[in-house]
Amino acid sequence: MDNAKILIVAAVLSASCTGNQQAYDASGTFEAVETIISAEATGTIRALDVEEGQLLTAGQAVGYIDSMQLYLKKRQLEAQINAVLSKKPNIAVQLAALQEQLDQAIREQQRIANMVKADAATPKQQDDANAQVAVIKKQIAAQQSNLGISSSSITQETSPLAVQIAQVEDQLAKSRIVNPIAGTVLVKYAEANESTATGKPLYKIADLSTVTLRAYVTGPQFSQLQLNQQVTVLVDDADGNYREYPGTVAWISDKAEFTPKTIQTKDERENLVYAVKINVKNDGLLKIGMYGEVRF
Repeated sequence: MDNAKILIVAAVLSASCTGNQQAYDASGTFEAVETIISAEATGTIRALDVEEGQLLTAGQAVGYIDSMQLYLKKRQLEAQINAVLSKKPNIAVQLAALQEQLDQAIREQQRIANMVKADAATPKQQDDANAQVAVIKKQIAAQQSNLGISSSSITQETSPLAVQIAQVEDQLAKSRIVNPIAGTVLVKYAEANESTATGKPLYKIADLSTVTLRAYVTGPQFSQLQLNQQVTVLVDDADGNYREYPGTVAWISDKAEFTPKTIQTKDERENLVYAVKINVKNDGLLKIGMYGEVRF
């Protein structure tokens, strides 16, 4: 157990032994959920517009990593798709000749039919005209089928290229540095014009609008606590007095920790303490690492 934790537990034990004179029931330090934002692409950082202490909003663009090679790769893949698609047959053009033959055959069929009615043509001539129309229709259907299969096959050839373009677009998106959560920049790890790699930290951010006081309570105090319980958090001010903040118990450990041996007397038995987390709305004066006390 580190020295800070020892001091916290010592304060808890001291407070628990002073009877009605105690000013607080537990003490601890403030913390927040800290998130390290890392690069999602490899390359040179062209811009990183963040500074320590800066407030950022969720979704705010704060910089980008050089992506010229990815852009050129996308252009190349798009050119390959266009080259493949240029091989697709123009079905309408290739069927135009057969369609013209069909139109002519239908006109001839109608002419023969009229002549048969006027006894100017034989039934065999009409049968031949009907057969000609049927043959041309079958030729058109067969040609349409062949051209459709060829066109579909060529289109399918572009599917792997389209997937590659989607992959490149995802990499391009990851080259843009977008802040994922609202909060305050705590530490900046990188600068513009530096080289970075996927997973390399860029900056650390935390939402300080609500901070958490991590305190330790003894066994008797533990039985008095429950989740969402309202408590009072006390923080020293510049005049030596206390500033009071309303707090809410957000988490209670279900495992006890032994009090460190270094703060016990020879007559003292081993004590158990429990960790609790209390959420406090921050007015801007509460800082990570600052000490606070709790009154139940």
